[in-house]
Amino acid sequence: MSAASGVAGRGGPLISMNQLRKVYRKGAQEFLAISDVTLDIHEGDMVSLVGPSGCGKSTLLKILAGLHGHDGGTLQIGGTGSGAFNPGRDVGMVFQQPLLLKWRNILDNVLLPADILGLPRKAAVERAHGLLEMVGLTGFADKHPYELSGGMQQRASIARALIHDPKLVLMDEPFGALDALTREKMNLEMLRIWEQSRKTFVVVTHSIQEAVFLGSHCAVLTAGPARMADFFPIALHEPRKLHIKTTPAFGAYMTRIYDLLGVE
Repeated sequence: MSAASGVAGRGGPLISMNQLRKVYRKGAQEFLAISDVTLDIHEGDMVSLVGPSGCGKSTLLKILAGLHGHDGGTLQIGGTGSGAFNPGRDVGMVFQQPLLLKWRNILDNVLLPADILGLPRKAAVERAHGLLEMVGLTGFADKHPYELSGGMQQRASIARALIHDPKLVLMDEPFGALDALTREKMNLEMLRIWEQSRKTFVVVTHSIQEAVFLGSHCAVLTAGPARMADFFPIALHEPRKLHIKTTPAFGAYMTRIYDLLGVE
């Protein structure tokens, strides 16, 4: 699978949003967080969600995760042929901080969602070891979080998000707490993990460069309340390596986003 694989020959969308709206209420006060978001996400897409701080990106992720409801528009998740969609079972979450439990070793941290869901232990352990290999943590199953670097801890959190075989993986600024060089390496790792896992990812980022580099598609949100400024596929040479950031095609995508956000 490549970044362009979701563009041609796709069936119905896994996620369909039409004029989605979200209002927060506190007493008599109302705060419009999302005013109008319309887009379709297909199975296997890597959608980067970019926009200014406070524009509603994380709110949109929480709605997709089933943590918040919406107040207008329509939202369908699961597609027509994918069966019932259960957020507790079909969504994996990765946050800015790894949020690993310090008293559990890395294997047991990865197994946490499987334990909560009551999945068969033997099969879950076997899958966990396979995921640790996929994210480059072979040999670290018995280590504890304090023995791993920040980037390695985040890899473990990605494995944890995949342990219960979710249909959708939501990532909220997953590399924002890392230093610049580690973040670049994690971007490469993220593309490799996406290729191998064949999952659908929605990744929130404040970095326009990261949004272009990671995304098979990019959703651009305006300053809050969130409104969909554009949603477009990103067709870049595969496989993507860091030097692609120096190409005119990459620069054109960045310029498109800068223009949409009114950045000179």
